[in-house]
Amino acid sequence: MDERVQRYVDMGVALGVSVGAKIVGAILVWIIGRMMIRGVLSVMQRSSALKKLDVTLAHYLESATSVLLNILLVIAVLSVFGVETTTFASLLAAVGIAIGMAWSGLLSNLAAGIFMILLRPFKTGDVVTAGGVTGAVHSIGLFATTLDTPENVRTIVGNSKIFSDTIQNYSTNPHRRVDCTAQLAHGADHEAAMTRLRARLALIPNVVKEPAPTVEILEFNLAGPVLAVRPFCDSNHYGDVLFATNKVIREELGKLGLPVPSQHVQINQLAAAPLSHDGAGAGAHPAA
Repeated sequence: MDERVQRYVDMGVALGVSVGAKIVGAILVWIIGRMMIRGVLSVMQRSSALKKLDVTLAHYLESATSVLLNILLVIAVLSVFGVETTTFASLLAAVGIAIGMAWSGLLSNLAAGIFMILLRPFKTGDVVTAGGVTGAVHSIGLFATTLDTPENVRTIVGNSKIFSDTIQNYSTNPHRRVDCTAQLAHGADHEAAMTRLRARLALIPNVVKEPAPTVEILEFNLAGPVLAVRPFCDSNHYGDVLFATNKVIREELGKLGLPVPSQHVQINQLAAAPLSHDGAGAGAHPAA
């Protein structure tokens, strides 16, 4: 009886030592592996070759490298516990297929991200409207793109939604047109208003000299002519120029003392003679 107990104790101790050694080995592999991954990523960030690349592409390569190295680290940790890497690779492939079928949207985001990197409709720092969101591009990831909206709200949009929708890049061209309108009254001197606004628009900070600001009659409505007031600026100053333009319109038209616009509707009424009880006109009298 004592020998049997002793044998079980020895087996338990041997098993504990074996499992403990594997746990310690796995922990050491994990720690060393994480240190190596951080070292590789640090070298990539300081690499002069990556610095020569586009910022968006460099971030994308760093992200892809980090994901790949972490997957390899997990495989290495499992191999310490005796899991066959070939078996794990087959299992991982099978799980990947199952996940791919269930999460097709995730894979479509990945594919869209790759195409966006290759086609480069925009880059980090550009101001765009993509996926229904307007803002500055903060980063382009494997599955999603991060934008900072004008309200300073960080917004994450799936790459597939961006790539399948219309993309407007406001930073590609050297300048952007600011569209404002000014309502005039019917009796207002539109030529004086247009001349004064053109001169004042050119003095607004961040308004470019070429092309010059334009002020033209856009349309007519019941109140009078409507002026299209359009200065040009860099996309980064669009908001400031927009607000300044509205202020200029208010101030300059006020200085001219123009009449206040108001809608005028003319209604033509047909004058009809009052009818007597028998339907004859007011000047007619029934026979005696």
